[in-house]
Amino acid sequence: MKLLTEEIKAKLPKLYAQDGKGGKAIVHAKFFMPTGSWSWYVLEGDIIKNDDGSEDALFFGLVDGFEKELGYFNLKELEAVKGPLGLPIERDLHWQPKALEEIMPELFKD
Repeated sequence: MKLLTEEIKAKLPKLYAQDGKGGKAIVHAKFFMPTGSWSWYVLEGDIIKNDDGSEDALFFGLVDGFEKELGYFNLKELEAVKGPLGLPIERDLHWQPKALEEIMPELFKD
């Protein structure tokens, strides 16, 4: 499965484009480990063209693993991961963009 589609690339804000929006920042894609509890929620990213013509991307978003934290993650690294049963990370095909505060409300409580 292709994690980064042309449709996602077209809508994905560049890195730092949503800086300062807090919980109102929009999550544009979700990747997940089908045999585990890890998920990666993409807020923004930059597409990188390699010398060999291949593409990579650096994303910023929410990583929900051992704990929830905001940070950077790389497309090529996600594509290289295989879970306990040898299954790769997948893209949530039914994902609809939503505000970060809907995914991580505990961070944005008054």
